[in-house]
Amino acid sequence: MEQRAGVLHEVGLELLGKARELAEASGGTVAAVLLGENVARWSGRLIEHGANLVLLAEHPLLEPYRLLPYTSVLAQAVRQYQPAIMLFGATSLGMELAPRLAARLNTGLSAHCIDLKLDANGNLLQMVPGWGGGVVATIKCPAHRPQMATVMPGVMQKCEPAARSGQVIKLPIDADLDTSGPQVLEVHREEPKGRPLEAAEVVVAGGWGIGGPEGWQLLEELVGLLGGAVGATRPPVDEGWALEAQMIGQSGKTVRPRLYIGVGISGMSHHVVGMEGSEVVVAINSDPQAPIFEVADIVIVGDYREILPPLLDEMRSRLQGGGKK
Repeated sequence: MEQRAGVLHEVGLELLGKARELAEASGGTVAAVLLGENVARWSGRLIEHGANLVLLAEHPLLEPYRLLPYTSVLAQAVRQYQPAIMLFGATSLGMELAPRLAARLNTGLSAHCIDLKLDANGNLLQMVPGWGGGVVATIKCPAHRPQMATVMPGVMQKCEPAARSGQVIKLPIDADLDTSGPQVLEVHREEPKGRPLEAAEVVVAGGWGIGGPEGWQLLEELVGLLGGAVGATRPPVDEGWALEAQMIGQSGKTVRPRLYIGVGISGMSHHVVGMEGSEVVVAINSDPQAPIFEVADIVIVGDYREILPPLLDEMRSRLQGGGKK
C-alpha cells in the first residue's frame, strides 16, 4: 500500500479491489502491506476496501520512503507469509521497489499490467501491452513465487467500502535493517498546478502531431474554456512540451473523463490503455488511417491548426453571449 507523507495513494485501494477478485476466485486471502511511520490509522480503511490482513511495519527509518529499508522489510515479510501473488502500483515508487524486491526473492516481475486473471492451475495471467503497442502479451511465472506485477494506476476498480472484519499484524523490524544507500536529507514538495488530470471531467491531450510548444498553447486555451486538464503522449513529454505528470498511457496516468479530445495523437495501444474508459472520445488527426479513430466516437480528419482556432473563436463567442459550456 503506497503512501507518501502519511497519505495513501489511490492505486493501493485499486489493487485491493483486484486482489479481492483474485482471492474469491481461488479461495485465497488478501493481505495489505503498509510501511511507514504512524500509519496504523489507515488499517481500518484497508480492511473496509477488501483486506483480510493488514501487515503493518512502522519505524522511523521507513519514513520517508527509501529503497533498501523497504526492500529489506518486504523480503522478510514475503519469506514469513509466502504469498502466491504480490502487486505494486506502477508509480515511480513501485517501479523502483518491485524490481529490486523481485531480484532479492529470485522471482519474475511483469511491469505496467493492464489486467490480471488466474488460469485453471492458479497461475497469474499478467496482460501487458507489448511489441510497440501492437499486441497485448499474456505473461505467467509458473515456476517461482511470489508472482509479481506492477499495475497502472486507474486501471483497476476499487471495492466499495463495507463493514468487514480483519486482522492487523505488526511486522517485526530487524535490528540489521538495511539502511545503506542514499540518505534523504530534505524533502521539497511542489503543489500541483491546475486540476488533477485523473479528476478532470474534460481532458484535452496532445501527441507528436502537435509539432511544437506553440501548438501546445492552443490546447491550453481549449482546456481553459472547457474547464479541464491537458494530457499528453510520451513524445511531447520527451520533447519538453508537457510535464511527465501529464502523460497518459501505459507508463503514465489512466483517465476516465466525460469528454476526451485527442489532438495529433496516432493512437498506439500504449496511450489508448490510459484513456479508453472515457465516455466520449473526439480525435483530431490529419491522417485518415490513424489508429486513434478506431476508438473515437467523433472523428475529425484535418490539420488541428485549421480546426482549433475557429472552434476557440466560436466557444468564446458563445460564452461571452451567455451560452452554456
